[in-house]
Amino acid sequence: MSMGINYELYKVFYWAAKTGSLTQAARKLYLTQPSVSHAIKQLEERFGVTLFSRTARGVELTQEGAVLYAYIEQSQMLISLAEEKMAALRSLESGELRIGGSDSLFKHYLLPYLEQFHERYPGIRLHLHHGTTPEIIGFLKEGRIDLGVARMPIVDPQLQAMETYRLQDCFVAGSRYEHLKGEVLPLERLLEYPIILFSRNSRARMTITELFQSKGFALRPEIEVGSVDLLIEFAKRGLGISYVAKEFVTQELEEGVLFEVRIDLPLPPAKVGILTMSSVPLSGAASAFIELIGKGSDIKEDAR
Repeated sequence: MSMGINYELYKVFYWAAKTGSLTQAARKLYLTQPSVSHAIKQLEERFGVTLFSRTARGVELTQEGAVLYAYIEQSQMLISLAEEKMAALRSLESGELRIGGSDSLFKHYLLPYLEQFHERYPGIRLHLHHGTTPEIIGFLKEGRIDLGVARMPIVDPQLQAMETYRLQDCFVAGSRYEHLKGEVLPLERLLEYPIILFSRNSRARMTITELFQSKGFALRPEIEVGSVDLLIEFAKRGLGISYVAKEFVTQELEEGVLFEVRIDLPLPPAKVGILTMSSVPLSGAASAFIELIGKGSDIKEDAR
């Protein structure tokens, strides 16, 4: 029976019951008193019961009206809470931001932005999801994250990629290979030494492997690791020559615990991008975070 009843009628009923006055209910809702009386009459006709009885001071609920009010009061409280929640989300006083990326990009690229974002919006909970590029894309499509950070290019019609940052990959080694300092190695000579690479699913690994293949060389690592920290540590300990982004080893290069092993093949810079779903609107928190990054980077939209 209640399915066809306009929500506004319940709203009028609620304020009439709450104030005990049709006049005050009309003022609260910016209606005329006859409009309020008509709304109450409509409800009573639809339910087939009397909801209010008139008194010298206004109106009071009948037994049936009190039953209805007990339910309507709860719904009004929930609606008010929902309105407050939506206002908080709009003003970024609460909510969450879910970001996917690699540990190295979180640590060496996103960390300052995450710190600024947290200081600016302390009510937003941050959830960071670690993964390789294929995993990050999967997280996005499953709705587990709001945005991802990964190496480009990413060619997927379901995704939108915005270039935000560039990395320069290089080969590095520790003191064990100090005799290579100052030299420019041909690729065949580089491959005489043990090479340490990131896991096969990483974009950096795929890029350097394809580059060597285009020159007729097979790049087969002696050691494969699952984190940039291990790439750096293994190189420092002399276990081989690691391939890593120069921006991730700035301190080690400055301190001299690592040095760049130069080769006779120019290595193009790697592009890092923010990935979002093309068909899914961004949350306020995600939009604010992308805007924050945009102020510190030249964001170029790469339409897919």
